[in-house]
Amino acid sequence: MNKPIFNAQGEKLDYAFHRGNQENKTIVVIGHGVTGNKDRPFLVALAQGLASAGINVLRHSWSGNGDSEGKFCDSNITKEVADLGAILTALETEGYTVAYAGHSMGGAVGVRRAVIDPRIKYLISLAAIVHTKEFAESAFGDLEPGAGLMFDKPGLILPAAYMADLRDIDTVLDDTSRVSVPWLLIHGTADDLVPIQHSHDAYSHATCPKQLIELPGADHVFEPDQLDAMVTAVTKWCVDQFGRA
Repeated sequence: MNKPIFNAQGEKLDYAFHRGNQENKTIVVIGHGVTGNKDRPFLVALAQGLASAGINVLRHSWSGNGDSEGKFCDSNITKEVADLGAILTALETEGYTVAYAGHSMGGAVGVRRAVIDPRIKYLISLAAIVHTKEFAESAFGDLEPGAGLMFDKPGLILPAAYMADLRDIDTVLDDTSRVSVPWLLIHGTADDLVPIQHSHDAYSHATCPKQLIELPGADHVFEPDQLDAMVTAVTKWCVDQFGRA
């Protein structure tokens, strides 16, 4: 996979491809969370772990994030759902079968896309956000849209469109009951940014083949000391689902 991928706005999406050895061309697409990018260390570690098991991986940055084209001020879940559609189209033309793994807000994106797009054959949620409005108020409710810095990160000013989208969506809980593909959920018990209750709620509403793994003491990025456990759990599940080369 070495061709450029563009979203509906014509913005080029930055991605990295990790080649596995699978003859059936299954690929895991990894999507990051709010203010993140494809190069967050725990996402790189996940991609490397999967590739070492013979599984193809594509990790990408949403438009307006990382080195992808677009403006951060235009970022929101709805646009990222569309970005994922563009990635699926590119992979479809290459003959890939897609598993999608989303971290945090990327998890909400995955649920929203999976219920409308049968090209996602497997779903993985990592510390995923389910209740978007609740998260918005908890994480950014004290910030002024268009002025406040998200997580105090320089240059990442809270977009008004992002807050509006989070509030309008409110929750993806109803969508979780419409997921029909095999679904793995992983969440740390000490996640104070996105409480594990989000995954509990999703799991309880889901009717598809599902598995929830709780990582004791792990925070939102699987620290301290649970990163290897996360990578191992995702890799094992993927191998069980679609095999090792």
